[in-house]
Formats: sequence, C-alpha cells, structure tokens
Amino acid sequence: MSHPARLGLALVAVLAAGCATPGGAQAPTAQSVVVDSCGKQLTFTGTPQRVVTLDQNSTETLLALGMQDRMAGTANVKTKVAPRFADAYAKIPVLSPKILTSEPLRAANPDVVVASFKELFTADRAGTRDELETLGVPTFVSAVNCPDGTTAPFDRLFRDYENFGKIFGVTEKANQLAAEQRAAVAEVQAVKRDPVKVVWVYSVFKGVPYVAGKDGMPSQMSRIAGAVNVFDDLSQEWPEASWEEIARRDPDVIVIGDLSERGNPGDKASEKLAMMREHPVVSQLKAVRENKVIELPGIEMDPSVRTVDALKAFGAGLDKIAGRG
Repeated sequence: MSHPARLGLALVAVLAAGCATPGGAQAPTAQSVVVDSCGKQLTFTGTPQRVVTLDQNSTETLLALGMQDRMAGTANVKTKVAPRFADAYAKIPVLSPKILTSEPLRAANPDVVVASFKELFTADRAGTRDELETLGVPTFVSAVNCPDGTTAPFDRLFRDYENFGKIFGVTEKANQLAAEQRAAVAEVQAVKRDPVKVVWVYSVFKGVPYVAGKDGMPSQMSRIAGAVNVFDDLSQEWPEASWEEIARRDPDVIVIGDLSERGNPGDKASEKLAMMREHPVVSQLKAVRENKVIELPGIEMDPSVRTVDALKAFGAGLDKIAGRG
C-alpha cells in the first residue's frame, strides 16, 4: 500500500471515531472536553479509544490510570517497565523499541498521541504537532516539559493526571493518583535535613555529562528534600555540562541515573561512576572519595507516575548518607 493511501486510511479512521478535534477545528459542544497542552488547545468530542504513547514515561502513567485496553501502541522503552505494569504492558503493541517515526505511528490509526517530551514531535520523528493536527489527531505533551515560570514540576505533573482524567473519563482514578502522590511528596518534605549541594547526572554522551538544570523534576526534588541543585542557574531540564564544571561546583552528594537497558555507552550507573573515579579532577571530590552517591533509575528522573518513587529514594539516600537511614 502506498504511503498516501495509508495516510488517507488513518485520517478516515480518526474522523470516523469522532473522538477528537485539535486546535479549534471544530466548535466545542456541551459534551466536549477541552484541555490546554503545551501551547495547544485540544478539543475532544468523544472518549479516545486508540491512544499511542511515544515514550515509556507516558506509557506507564496511562497504565496507572487503567488505559491499557485503549492503547494502540507504544514506543521508546528506555529500561524495564515497572513490575506493577508488566502484565498490562505486555498486551500493548510496541510500534518501535526506539523513537517512533511517522509512518508506523500513522499506520496505527491513533485518535490521540501522548508524549512526555515535545522533542518527539519533529518532522523526522513522529511528525510535527501541526502535521498530526491536520490529520485530525491531537497531540498531548506533558505540562512538565513546558515550564510556565510559576508552577512547580510536580504540580504540572498532577495537572497532567487531571487532564488525562478528563480526556479519558477516569477522573476519579486520576484524582486518587494525584492525592496519593501529593501525600508522598509531603512526607519527604516533612523530614528536616541539613542542606546539601547535589548534582544529578542523567546520562553521558561521548564523554560529556548531562545534568539536571532548574526546569526539570530533579531541581524540585532537591528543594523538597532540603537540598540545593548545583546547576539551578541553568534554565534547561538536562543541559550539557563538563566534568571540570561539576568539580568546580563541588557537590556534597552525587545522584547518578541508571539506564542500563537502554544500551548506550555510559548509560549504566556503574559506567558513570567509573568515569568519575578515573577523572583526574572529579575523582578528588569529597563526594566521590567518600562514596556519597545515590543511584536512581534514570527513567524516574523524568516526569511520570514513577517520579515520586525517585523522590522517596532520593530522600532515603540523603538520610542514609547523613547517618539517619
């Protein structure tokens, strides 16, 4: 089947479903659900039945809300799916183990596409949000990936849950999930800790470390747990840094993301730690010499239903280093 024919079938399937019309292309009715998502207004005139997720984070969040029977496909698995989602995940078609491109996405006939990161919507990846909108397919991007300058990342994540509840008709589940996670955040925040400086090292690419800036989840997790992210002066989620700059900022604690199953050089936490111990400057840091290191699943450093697990583990790691764990 030719590419144009397949796109035509995808469009017919979406319009026949009558589920969604993005960008104001159809006037909202009394029964419509309207949500804002990362610069776009999405209007749903029915409940979506064919959802495609572009990354593991959004996949697991929707599974936590019981959406597995409505998921037409997923992609971009960075690490093992959390055990509590494994059975449900096994029933979802994996359209690509890596980043999804437009052809298999459109062949899946989605009536909504969900992603944690707007960077997944480019012409050489899933297609731009405008392109998919033209086909009648709305695109939802996590609010965490779109800082507004006023709302903290966890609050934006809970807004995602709220919006998913409206879109998929699972408001009660979404509200319960948000309430449980708010309680977990409050529990970590209630512990009084001595302030420490922390660096979050997510990945290393060609020897260059990528660290947490002020716009992502780790920055807020640091504040919640009473710590200071040493790269809070950089207004990005995961900016590129250098080992020398990390050493210059002299963190008291180093958090390392583990992405072992992703398979790229430097993804394993052990590989990152080995680089630090072999580096002529970083190896001299007190945090390295005294092994004041916390290892966390890298997937949990990004916005998803599992981010609160990273927060709890981070708090427990700080307590252990301080001799209270």
